[in-house]
Amino acid sequence: MAALRGSGVRHVGVWLDEAEAPTIEGVTGIHVPPGAAGMRLAAGRNAGARAAIDAGAELLVFLDADCLPGPELLRLYGAAAAQLPGAVLCGPVTYLAEGFQGQTPDELAVATAPHPARPNPAAGECVVAPAGQHALFWSLSFAVTPATWMLSGGFSELYEGYGAEDTDFAARLGPAGLDLVWVGGAHAYHQYHPTSTPPWQHLDDILRNAGIFWQRWGWWPMQGWLDAFAAAGAIELVDGVWRRVVEDASDAPESSESSAAGTRQGLGLGIGPT
Repeated sequence: MAALRGSGVRHVGVWLDEAEAPTIEGVTGIHVPPGAAGMRLAAGRNAGARAAIDAGAELLVFLDADCLPGPELLRLYGAAAAQLPGAVLCGPVTYLAEGFQGQTPDELAVATAPHPARPNPAAGECVVAPAGQHALFWSLSFAVTPATWMLSGGFSELYEGYGAEDTDFAARLGPAGLDLVWVGGAHAYHQYHPTSTPPWQHLDDILRNAGIFWQRWGWWPMQGWLDAFAAAGAIELVDGVWRRVVEDASDAPESSESSAAGTRQGLGLGIGPT
């Protein structure tokens, strides 16, 4: 992010913790405190977008707080937006290995290995996703013009805590007449932190938010995690609705994730030239 200083790009940081946003040179800080059910990722992205648009942004580039922008990310998102201004743009994301300390573009290039679950077009190539692939949208790294953001309606703030707000956003693209486009070469890099599979520390969030999504759209998101929780005896499907079986969180398997619940304290929002 230091490379953005003096580039004409405004950086908005959204702080999702209880405490006020820290003062960081070159960053417009916004504080969106947790709600009753946890961190408000959807509300945070919406607040960041409002601030960016109010500042005159021509392009909104969203990055999760644990993601680094590749050296070509902003340029290639900008070129794609010029070509396809009415689309939601997503670039490839590499999950960095534990212990990775690289900081230079060359070091990131060597580590580049985009997650295989998402398309990875050639650099500069834009691939329009079929409507059936909209659920592949990841909020880790994406870009939209302000006009497209307004058409999308932003993220539903019904979701608090972990999960489903990005799948809900993706489900609204088709009804809004918006395309999802994979942008080759617009790499982002997800920094390593411990995880557990399934994410037991987010069981209640996932169950609650999946239920909200099901009520809105008629199908269950995060199906793989729900199936894994069910296989472990933590939840069960009752009359078509997932319910908790293990009521005491201490009865659930111990999570191997010691600190990741605290890593998503903020959302980075990169903003195009103003």
